Amino acid sequence: MEQFSSMDMKAILHSKRANMFYIEYCRVIQKDGRVLYLTEEKKENLYYNIPIANTTVLLLGTGTSVTQAAMRMLSQAGVLVGFCGGKGTPLYMATEVEWLTSQSEYRPTEYLHGWLRFWFDDEKRLSAAKTLQQARIEYIESTWNRDKDLKNEGFIHGDSSIERALTTFRKRTAYATKTTDLLLTEAQLTKTLYKFAANCVSIEDFKRKHQSTDKANDFLNHGNYLAYGIAASTLWVLGIPHGFAVLHGKTRRGALVFDVADLIKDAIVLPWAFVCAKEDATEQEFRQQILQKFTDHKAMDFMFNTVKNIALQDYSSKKIEGKNL
Repeated sequence: MEQFSSMDMKAILHSKRANMFYIEYCRVIQKDGRVLYLTEEKKENLYYNIPIANTTVLLLGTGTSVTQAAMRMLSQAGVLVGFCGGKGTPLYMATEVEWLTSQSEYRPTEYLHGWLRFWFDDEKRLSAAKTLQQARIEYIESTWNRDKDLKNEGFIHGDSSIERALTTFRKRTAYATKTTDLLLTEAQLTKTLYKFAANCVSIEDFKRKHQSTDKANDFLNHGNYLAYGIAASTLWVLGIPHGFAVLHGKTRRGALVFDVADLIKDAIVLPWAFVCAKEDATEQEFRQQILQKFTDHKAMDFMFNTVKNIALQDYSSKKIEGKNL
């Protein structure tokens, strides 16, 4: 069988790749020049192909193993691999997935250089955080305006409570003088969005609990980790280490992944977690819905463009507007 070279497998840009996989209770192996996952049934073993040339992230859940040969091919194709707990969220750790990144020496360095030019300056780093937050709001507005399915569920950008919340968020973000101000403003907006979403689907007394067993909270956890996966992939491709956060904890390893994932979580993961909970969807149905919406709204393209623009933005002037995207 004719095999692909590593250059052939990288022909599809990460920002244009269509697939992200979560698998559990199986073995990931290399066979005949392909990466497969093997499930063991009572009477037979079943093999399924993983199209690595068109895949960004592979999440390995409970009961999985992977061979060295499979990891070599995943690395050549530039697929980010993460070990996680059941349902796509950590089993033993509550804060992050451990990412295995392929060690390519041919990724760009200009974005890392640009990031470091501002990162060590508190004022410039705050400006970058504001830019990130403004982009997040613009993505919520554009996504909710375009998504007919969300509109049918009552998620309308023009709703008065949402308009007030977004206006307040913009003003407080613009006038924030430290990162803690931004985080407080973010928490207030997210609380408003949770309340709005719960009202849309008639869920009473909703409370965000990371260890909860109700479906809305479970789907929020699951969807957030899918967002972390493509955020981590974006940063790896651009060559920016995950420790150079601009908003979340400076001592938390991998915090920049959370910063970038926040760009799309409120716009896509939050509303669909509540809608799927209302419809009593399965984990697989929810995951398929979220991944389809990531594709429909070009979530990874948006992440790439936002991070690149922040990295290459001119921070030489004293006042930097957060809307220049």
